[in-house]
Amino acid sequence: MKVIRNLPTLTRAPHPVLTIGNFDGQHLGHQALLTAVVEMAKCQQGTSMVLTFSPHPSKVLAPGKALQFLTLAEEKVEFFEKLGVAELVILEFSRQLASLTPEEFTAKVLRDGVGVRDLLIGENFVFGKGRSGNVQDLIKLGAEANFHVHPIAPVKIDGDVVSSTRIRKLLQAGQVKAATQCLGRPYRLSEQVIPGENRGTQLGWPTANLRIAPQRVIPADGIYATMAYVQGEWLPSVSYIGSRPTFVEGERLLEVHLFDQDRSLYGERIQVSFIDFIRGDKQFPNADELRRQIEHDATQARTILQKWNTGLSQNPEPLSFYTPTLH
Repeated sequence: MKVIRNLPTLTRAPHPVLTIGNFDGQHLGHQALLTAVVEMAKCQQGTSMVLTFSPHPSKVLAPGKALQFLTLAEEKVEFFEKLGVAELVILEFSRQLASLTPEEFTAKVLRDGVGVRDLLIGENFVFGKGRSGNVQDLIKLGAEANFHVHPIAPVKIDGDVVSSTRIRKLLQAGQVKAATQCLGRPYRLSEQVIPGENRGTQLGWPTANLRIAPQRVIPADGIYATMAYVQGEWLPSVSYIGSRPTFVEGERLLEVHLFDQDRSLYGERIQVSFIDFIRGDKQFPNADELRRQIEHDATQARTILQKWNTGLSQNPEPLSFYTPTLH
């Protein structure tokens, strides 16, 4: 996949078939839209393209707002490539860009910049200064600029639209199975293992400790049945998110116990996929009661994971942190 920073300045790709968005999470709605782009580009013998923005528009328009994302920038790039997108245009988002009217954005970015011929967007797409342009405006402006606009209906589960906002709320409520339905795969976090206080080891349940970046969406505090990608293989595990209230509360971490393993993992990057929620975080009166609860949690996690098909076809492919070629 070719990655282009800002608008193309070289020879344009043949018959660009484009979609626009931030695509946080790459959920089922995003996948449907991107698949439609790739398929239309094949039919038109054209080029499938994505136009996205960096930094996230909210960082420019609401700099004091705390943002949390379902995917990191490098993860999104890899997902685009795996879905078959041929070209990714990453446009620098600025107040100047945000000030463009719908007419100016259509002319300067879509017509003169990308040279789009077919544009696929969600039915609720808005654009231009103050989000003043809608799909009907874009259809009219596209016709004047000699490109076709194709609105795509949203994907719905249980009658509600699949969206990044919905998935964030599900995860923050601990509803990881429902989030999996919307994402089409288990939600996952990836970080390097850091030294901990060895409390897990003292309790007989050693853990790999991960400090999750504050800009990531983190599931609710509690215990989860998880799969961990470690040193080239997926391993069943039970994981804890929280600040260990039974002891002196500390930093909020993700702690992962690998079943039936004895590995030194300090400095290793591991990926954790959240399969199911077991229970919320809780303070125990002493370490012995905590130990007994951990044993119960681990038994539940094993049962969940045994029922869940742990074949490779059911696990998300591990991220390789694909390094794109810049043009």
